[in-house]
Amino acid sequence: MSALPKTKQTGFDIERIRADFPILSEKVYGKPLVFLDSGASAQKPRAVIDAMTQMYEHTYANVHRGIYALSQQATDAYEKAREKIAHFIGTRDVREVVFTRNATEAINLVAHSWGWKNLKAGDEVLITHLEHHANIVPWQILGERYGVVLKVAPINDRGELIWDEFVKLIGPKTKLIALAHVSNTLGTILPVADVIRIAHDKGVKVLIDGSQAVQHMPVDVKALDADFYVFTGHKLYGPTGIGVLYAKAEILEGMPPWQGGGDMILSVSFEKTEYNDIPHRFEAGTPAFVEAVGLGAAIDYVQSIGLEAIATHEADLTAYAMEKLSAINSLRIIGTAEHKAGVISFVLEGIHPHDIGTILDREGIAVRVGQHCAHPLMERFGVPATVRASFGMYNTRAEIDALCAGLRRVREIFG
Repeated sequence: MSALPKTKQTGFDIERIRADFPILSEKVYGKPLVFLDSGASAQKPRAVIDAMTQMYEHTYANVHRGIYALSQQATDAYEKAREKIAHFIGTRDVREVVFTRNATEAINLVAHSWGWKNLKAGDEVLITHLEHHANIVPWQILGERYGVVLKVAPINDRGELIWDEFVKLIGPKTKLIALAHVSNTLGTILPVADVIRIAHDKGVKVLIDGSQAVQHMPVDVKALDADFYVFTGHKLYGPTGIGVLYAKAEILEGMPPWQGGGDMILSVSFEKTEYNDIPHRFEAGTPAFVEAVGLGAAIDYVQSIGLEAIATHEADLTAYAMEKLSAINSLRIIGTAEHKAGVISFVLEGIHPHDIGTILDREGIAVRVGQHCAHPLMERFGVPATVRASFGMYNTRAEIDALCAGLRRVREIFG
């Protein structure tokens, strides 16, 4: 692979950014690592690694439980991370930020707390054909248990929401619309602001899965007027095991606890338990406080680069990749939406994606192959699986060139 070029974008020093990610200096089978699977889990900058190491080595103690110095310091760092997240997504009320293990748990929390209280047999939850399993299965569980009906809005052959059909599905029984901000498989950016506007006009709540959005573009939950917004830390250059549920304070206040245990209570007797205030009511047990601090450090890092700058860089990469991949013989891109983030799925005619992924791996190129936790979407496009290349702020045009060279090598092997 050729030397990494400076991006044309003024002020975006790709070489300096890459130097901040230790793993990018690794070699795979003796070749430079080309990591194109950030959509599954992004790599971690040194700032995140150092922040977590610092806490483990110098200020580690359980939070909200001790009066001694270490516990107080750890608690302060944990709650400071909550403040950073609140600011990052555009809310001033830290009570609206609930820590979870990941976006999946956040969606399940909404389903089994808000859903349990507010949905009854015959009520409808509307999703789209683009959804990850995490935004399908929890609503199906509510259907099995309580008779809630799941409706699915169709998409066109470009992987875009068919707006008129979507609007027709919003009826008097629709209580919640739950959809991805960005498709994890196709990269389609959905018109969430328009969805929220029309939903609220009809008295319907909206949950947005921002797991593939917050690392690529600025998100302001107050400007969107989202009722619920969820995302996961490990795709935002932070650690695994930490995620976020944002919900409007008045909605959280009306939601019953989902799990019981320590920290979500004010008092307990054998006769009655008095629950804690929000957000702690939804954070039972010892939280992932070191991971929360790591996520806070990731947000600091992303903001030091600038989301606008990251978005511009990744838009350039995506356009370049779409052009170069489209030129490869018998390669078909699945999902060609006009508004698209740095996620590209494709197939090579006559070659199974697993074989493609295996050969690319030998070239040091890491891509995701399979169904990407989106089985219904694969069926919609008539493919058993795809190869998915997804980009982060640290990727370069040279790496896309390496991917294309690897794919041509695959084509040569299979004839």
